[in-house]
Amino acid sequence: MGRVVVIGAGIVGCALADELTQRGWTEVTVLDQGPLFAAGGSSSHAPGLVFQTNPSRTLAGFAAYTVGKLRGLALDGQPCFRQVGGLEVATTPERLAELARRHGFATAAGIDARLLDPAECARLHPLLDPGAVLGGLHVPTDGLAAPVRAGEAQARRASGRGARFLARHTVTGIAQDRGRVSGVHTDRGFVPADVVVCAAGFWGPDVGAMAGVTVPLQPLAHQYARTGPVPALAGAVSEASAPILRHQDQDLYYREHGDRLGIGSYGHRPMPVRAAEAAAHADSCLPFTPEDFAEAWKQSLVLLPGLAGTEVADGINGVFSFTPDGMPLMGESRELPGFWVAEAVWVTHSAGVARAMAEWLVEGQPRTDVSECDLHRFTDVQLSPEYVAERGIAQFVQVYDVVHPLAPLAGPRPLRVSPFVARQQELGAVFGESRGWERPLWFAANAPLAAELDLPPRDAWSARHWSPIAVAEARATRERGGLYDLTPQTRIEVAGPGAAGFLRELTTGDVGPVGGVVDALLLRADGGVRGIVTLARLGEQLFQVGAGPLDVDWFRRHLPDDGSVQLRETTAGTCGIGLWGPRADEVLASLAAPDARGGARCSVGGVPVTVLRTAPVGEPGWELHTDAACGLRLWDTLRAAGEEHGLVAAGQHAYDSLRLEAGTPAWGLDVTAELDPVEAGLQAAVRADGGFLGRAALAGRRHERRLARLTLDDPAAIVMGREPVRVDGRPVGHVTSAAFGPTIGRAVALAWLPADLAEPGRAVTIDWFGQPVAATVVREPGVPVRR
Repeated sequence: MGRVVVIGAGIVGCALADELTQRGWTEVTVLDQGPLFAAGGSSSHAPGLVFQTNPSRTLAGFAAYTVGKLRGLALDGQPCFRQVGGLEVATTPERLAELARRHGFATAAGIDARLLDPAECARLHPLLDPGAVLGGLHVPTDGLAAPVRAGEAQARRASGRGARFLARHTVTGIAQDRGRVSGVHTDRGFVPADVVVCAAGFWGPDVGAMAGVTVPLQPLAHQYARTGPVPALAGAVSEASAPILRHQDQDLYYREHGDRLGIGSYGHRPMPVRAAEAAAHADSCLPFTPEDFAEAWKQSLVLLPGLAGTEVADGINGVFSFTPDGMPLMGESRELPGFWVAEAVWVTHSAGVARAMAEWLVEGQPRTDVSECDLHRFTDVQLSPEYVAERGIAQFVQVYDVVHPLAPLAGPRPLRVSPFVARQQELGAVFGESRGWERPLWFAANAPLAAELDLPPRDAWSARHWSPIAVAEARATRERGGLYDLTPQTRIEVAGPGAAGFLRELTTGDVGPVGGVVDALLLRADGGVRGIVTLARLGEQLFQVGAGPLDVDWFRRHLPDDGSVQLRETTAGTCGIGLWGPRADEVLASLAAPDARGGARCSVGGVPVTVLRTAPVGEPGWELHTDAACGLRLWDTLRAAGEEHGLVAAGQHAYDSLRLEAGTPAWGLDVTAELDPVEAGLQAAVRADGGFLGRAALAGRRHERRLARLTLDDPAAIVMGREPVRVDGRPVGHVTSAAFGPTIGRAVALAWLPADLAEPGRAVTIDWFGQPVAATVVREPGVPVRR
């Protein structure tokens, strides 16, 4: 336990002080440049909507905790939360289908929700014209938070345990001593600290810059208006009684303010701002621009005819934070140990984020998986101001859109390309994006192969952003072989006299002799799987590690201080090709003769290559890695050698369908830190002897869940991930990822299920847009794979 300074007394900072002091950390100081507790940030003007349903289970969990906590809070006899419920309505068939999908998200997350017809919607919200809607989704436990009141209520509890809150302290610098945080400079003096948490909202990037830390968020203004008295609400005796209403087809939401109605709009032009610009106005709200609200008012009168006879009385352009992927920013900075971030957090998720942050600080890790929110999930190229601004604006524009899980991301694109891009374009590659990299999804040149297929028809939703060409590429890989671009996968070089011991201590893998390649896991102290890696021993003191961006951060944080281990990420300067399939060995043998055990360096077509024996798609084969400058020659060499064997260039969609058909889980999709190796079916990646981080906790794990492999009974049925799984009509788990199995001729999925329900042969159903789809548990997944 040490001295903690939290920068920002908005609802996140207050909630964090409450959660920390509840866990015994009482030396907590919360600073704010404004008055307490309407300090002038987003919490001061936020409308307070708390909606729990979210495609992200992490955010849904944060919101559910926020509801539970705020529901029990009051300040001076006034409640901090009104559980009026939430109602989303559909005015188009596409939105109605989306509500059925969102009902599945809620069910999978354990949130009570119900689909309604238009009459039921109107009964819940009397201002609503039932003739204007096709249906709705009702979540009775949603509601309205009073952000300032809730912040102060939590601050009072924290103060009672020893925390202090200091108003009108503008932070001017972050002090450090011997490479760690040592305190905060303010315009009213120095405040010493062992831990500093930046919860400054849209001022986060400015505070981060003082510490040398990039906080990738873009502030944008969002319009919120209040009407004059509404005749239909005359005589209202409470702040709100009807559910919060969301009209997402027009980017609108509504909440009551007694006899008036508040209207929020995301449909206007994006208004990116700087924190300094916002600070020049009261409560950091820019002046309302009525011309931007005109369409919102017009559409509101259509949906809510009871607004006729009133008008917009006042409004604001309030500033909120948007990140490149719409998720919060959480965690400790790598650049300055002791400097933590809890940013881009809306009222909806405030208490949940605060709890996870407090667990992280006090216990060393959050009890739930927060990898989606980790500060270090972005690569360096994704941290440029231009990238953060463009993607942040895209998140604002799409906040209420129906977003398909396979939809291509917005610009800036292309940003990073592999050395093979020219050849891929010649083959008609359709590109997706992964961590800033352009990655082929499928190749138009393989269309003749798809013409030979007899595939069951797909529904309109699952057919979007998909092509039967991907199935043809996957089948060609199974029958002959395929080439896959692995350049976006993270590669790390670990070297030095302590390298082998370092990897033994940090991973579950059996670090064997030179030439060996093994799959391994990174575990948290509690035994949860926090990463899947491949260890290739290229020399006595040299390893190539295939990993993910968060694994790089994990390795760096655990490097020994004695300099015996050197770590270098080599992704940007290298490239990789996956050569898999029954003829992969023949192709490579015609060019080189690597040791069949796995890891070797050799020459392929005059290109120096590191060759690794792997089989993530269920077919034997190789990964070939080389310098980016030699990549194009390597591609051409392999393409030429593979032509007589019928090898095809294949894309990411074929890769995903093959690895799912093989039962190969991916970390971040199928496996997270909430599962241990047994639950994930990855015991084979855990060595029996020796100590490694997390080993001590494994014996005490209860293994309550299993990652199960399912096949859908109907060959024409498709699911895509995040849908609830039911047994005897009761929701018991959820799908993590799914795709059409090119060899078995039906969809295959991985899903979290209770251990006692995951045995092969178990009949289950999966909700697909509100309809049950029959499936069967077939066996546990197998070899791990990185994404």
